[in-house]
Amino acid sequence: MSTKAERQAARRMVAAYHEAQLGVLIEHVGRAVDRFRTGERDAFEVDAVIHQFHRAARQLWSFCALSGTQMESTAHLIQRMADDGDPIDWWQRGASPNARSAKDPDA
Repeated sequence: MSTKAERQAARRMVAAYHEAQLGVLIEHVGRAVDRFRTGERDAFEVDAVIHQFHRAARQLWSFCALSGTQMESTAHLIQRMADDGDPIDWWQRGASPNARSAKDPDA
C-alpha cells in the first residue's frame, strides 16, 4: 500500500509527462500550420496532421488518465522509460495504420 504522498507524487509525475508529451504533439501541428502559411503544405496535408494529432493525443490521454495504483504503475513506467532512454513515440502511435511506415507529413 502506498502513502498519500507517494500517490500525489505519482499524479504530479504523470501530469507533467502528459503536458510535456502533449506539447511535443502540438509542435507537429504548429509546424504543419506554419508550412501551410508559407505554401509548402496544402490544407489536406494539414488536415492529415491534425487527425494524427487527435489520434496520438487520445492515446496519450488514455495512457495518463488513470487513478489509484494504476497511476503509480504509470509513473513507474514513465520513470523506467526515462532511465532506459526508450520513450513512447506518441506521434508515431497516432499515425493511421496505412501511413505508419510513411515519412512524417510535417517534417
